[in-house]
Amino acid sequence: MKILGIIPARGGSKGIPKKNIKLLNGKPLLAYTSEIALKSTLLSDVIVSSDDDEIIKVAETLGVTVPFKRPSALAQDDTPTIDVILHALDWYANQEIYFDAVCLLQVTYPFRTLSFLNEAISKFKDSKCDTLISVQKVPQEFNPHWTFEKNSDGYLKIATGEAKIISRRQELPDAYHRDGSIYLTTTKTLLEQNSIYGKRLSFLESASETYVNIDTFQDWERAEFLIKSNVIE
Repeated sequence: MKILGIIPARGGSKGIPKKNIKLLNGKPLLAYTSEIALKSTLLSDVIVSSDDDEIIKVAETLGVTVPFKRPSALAQDDTPTIDVILHALDWYANQEIYFDAVCLLQVTYPFRTLSFLNEAISKFKDSKCDTLISVQKVPQEFNPHWTFEKNSDGYLKIATGEAKIISRRQELPDAYHRDGSIYLTTTKTLLEQNSIYGKRLSFLESASETYVNIDTFQDWERAEFLIKSNVIE
C-alpha cells in the first residue's frame, strides 16, 4: 500500500506567531513531526504542504520534500483540512503519481513516537477500515452517557438520546475523543466522500501522559514542561 504522509504547516498562526517553526527545546516545532515521519518505512513519501517561504526553507533543511507551494487561498484560518489533502493528491495525480492512502500528521502534536506511528499504519493496512484516527479516552465524568443537552422545552436530556441514565460508573462503556495526532484515510474515501472520515472508522489509543496539542502559549509551556521533566525521551 502506497501511503503519502502529509504535514500541513501554513504560515499566519495567530495564537503563537510563527508557531510551526518556533524553537521548542532548541529545534523547530516542525522538526518533531518531520523526524518521526521520515523514519517510518511504512510511509511511501513524506511532504510538507505550506504557503510560507520561511516554513518551506526550514522544512527543506530538515530533509522533508516540499514539492509545491500551497496557494494562499488554501492557507486561511477557515480552510478545511480535506481541501489541503485533495490539493496535494491532485498535484501528484498531475505527475501521474498515485497513492492508496494519506497519513495526515499535524505539527501541533509533536510527541507521537515512531513506534506509535508505525503501529497505527500497520493496523490501518491490516484492517478493512476507511479511516483510522488516534484517540484518547474520555474521562468518565465527561462520558456522553453522563452528559446532557438542552431540549426545545429548555429542560435537559441525555446527550446520547437514551431515556434512562446509566447510574453505575462500572456500566459506562468506554468513550473516546480524537486527539489529532494521526489521521489515516484511503484515497478512495477522500475522493468519493470528500471527507477524512470514512464509514468504517478504526482507532488507536495514544499515551495520555505525553499528549499535548499546541494552540496556545499555555500549551507551549506544557510541552516545555514535559521535555524538562524527562517525560519525553
